[in-house]
Amino acid sequence: MEPVYVAILLMWVFFFIYAILGSIDFGTGFWAMYYQRKQNDEAATIANNYLSPAWKVTNVFLVLLVVSFVGFFPGAAPNLGTLMIVPFCLTLLLLTIRSAFLVYAYSTDKYAEHLTVVSGVSGLLIPAILVSILPAAIGGFIDYSTGQQYILVNKLFASPTFYTHIGFGLFTELFLSSLFLSDYAREGGQLETYRTYRKNAVYLGPITLVFAVAVIFTLIPEAPWMFDKFLDVWWIYTLSLFAFAGGYSALWWPSKKTGRGQPRIGFLLIALQFGIASIAYGSALMPYFLYPDLTIYDAFTNETMYQSLLIGYMIGMAILVPVFIGFWRLFLKDKRYLTSEGD
Repeated sequence: MEPVYVAILLMWVFFFIYAILGSIDFGTGFWAMYYQRKQNDEAATIANNYLSPAWKVTNVFLVLLVVSFVGFFPGAAPNLGTLMIVPFCLTLLLLTIRSAFLVYAYSTDKYAEHLTVVSGVSGLLIPAILVSILPAAIGGFIDYSTGQQYILVNKLFASPTFYTHIGFGLFTELFLSSLFLSDYAREGGQLETYRTYRKNAVYLGPITLVFAVAVIFTLIPEAPWMFDKFLDVWWIYTLSLFAFAGGYSALWWPSKKTGRGQPRIGFLLIALQFGIASIAYGSALMPYFLYPDLTIYDAFTNETMYQSLLIGYMIGMAILVPVFIGFWRLFLKDKRYLTSEGD
């Protein structure tokens, strides 16, 4: 495999992990807010129990993704800077606000409700902002006529694919977090809460699938070149569809614990589906970072930096993986914590 594609593969791993963990994290923030206002204490508590330790870990992979991008593809910074400066600044601002509010939400009861609302709202806005970068990168939304880069904001905001990408990001976040929290509640023996989140997943699954299909077909007028590449990898999307069907149907599989539903199998299969679909989407976009002006070959770093970064990431992951396994066992498998108030 070419070094440039090894770097792309490593970035995809960080992207995939962050996309899954971020979807759970931000979606859980919304559900905590929603069920607190609905006065469903058990559903809100199970969401807060997950948020209490997990939000500190999720952003590690965002940092790894950004650093790997800048390290492996420094030549992309000038071109993508115009495109990403506003979304990333807004994301960092919201992450800072959300993180600060989550800390204080567990330190004082006086403003706990208000802080949970801020966490929930920012948890919806952050994925929407990040996903909005994707349609802007497919071409046609940046003007170079004056020798400088300008984003054609009016054209972007009038594009259907802009809104289908955002809708897909939001509903994927809520669907994945519902699946995860249903399994999280089941693990803690809270079957009523399990049924609440399972019901959410049942409703959100088809909506997520509709937006996924809409993302593909709304690309036709904006990026016909990319849609043609989608047709070349139709078999990958077929595998993705089968994974989705298996994961969604798992919500009705028989279970000794719950009577109906295997949420863990469902979550794993839906995560697999997301991974397969993202490979197909990324394959269709390759070799461009920004169509048609910037390719991965144009932006790639030199051989020495590539080897140094690769060794550094291998050492870093060798340290991080055992830490995350320990974290999982401590907070996500220990029933004493699962049934506590998350303090």
